[in-house]
Amino acid sequence: MSGTSNNIGLKVGLGILLALFLGTGFYASKLYSEKKETEATLVKEKKQVMNDLNVMAKQYDSAIGENEIANGKLVEARERIQGLMDSLKVSQNSVGSLWRYKKKYLALQEEMDVLLEENDRLKVENELLATTLDSTQIQLAERSAFTDSLLVQNTELADVVKDAGALQTIGLKGFGVIERSSGKLIPTERARRSDKIRVCYTVAKNALADAGDKELYVQIIDPQDNVLGANNQVEFEEQVLNYSLISRFNYENRNLNICEFVAPAGDEKFEKGRYVVNVFNESELISTSEFTLR
Repeated sequence: MSGTSNNIGLKVGLGILLALFLGTGFYASKLYSEKKETEATLVKEKKQVMNDLNVMAKQYDSAIGENEIANGKLVEARERIQGLMDSLKVSQNSVGSLWRYKKKYLALQEEMDVLLEENDRLKVENELLATTLDSTQIQLAERSAFTDSLLVQNTELADVVKDAGALQTIGLKGFGVIERSSGKLIPTERARRSDKIRVCYTVAKNALADAGDKELYVQIIDPQDNVLGANNQVEFEEQVLNYSLISRFNYENRNLNICEFVAPAGDEKFEKGRYVVNVFNESELISTSEFTLR
């Protein structure tokens, strides 16, 4: 009788151990399955955050490319996005890590909405201002030419006609540009990114000036007081002028827009600092402007 009881107890014990073993195996299998599902979800969500950041970066690239002069706030925000993307690529796939990146993305999204709205507003304001300024300057230039013609009544006719008939320029401006392989030009304020310096101006309408082939001398001086470009010399009586390039055009007694380019020497890059642009009609300085590359 005692032997039978021992056999029953042994069987019960073995049954309990088997049940525990099977339960433990089932629990471990469930944990492993849940871990794999969590990892797959994290990888998917990480990829989605990276895609969202890429879309945001392209929106910034588009906004920056539309500006004639690079907007510093947009450029800085674009760089922060690139830094976050680089960091996300090497980050661990954990809930805490992914949540931090999502919070940073949401903050950048809010910032982008504000910056792009501000950029659109500034772009419209700048276009209106530029149109108003150009119109005013052209009117002043035309009025100046007309006023000069009236001075013929009070001064020596030959001298006044010569002075009044001289070409004048307005709206002179210079800035750095990035030149894409497609030929597209993107303005930039960054010295190291500038492939060329672009100089633009308008030859003002002057009814007293003779029509025909004309030339003006453009001089670009870098922060080290070096004359960029050709740096050739031309002599007018007792004055010697070092110029970057000769701007040649056909003048037809109406406003004429002109743009010229100067590249750095050899493999050199442009220096950071203040640049001065001068335009000469022979030995006479008729227009000057300056800009800065960072």
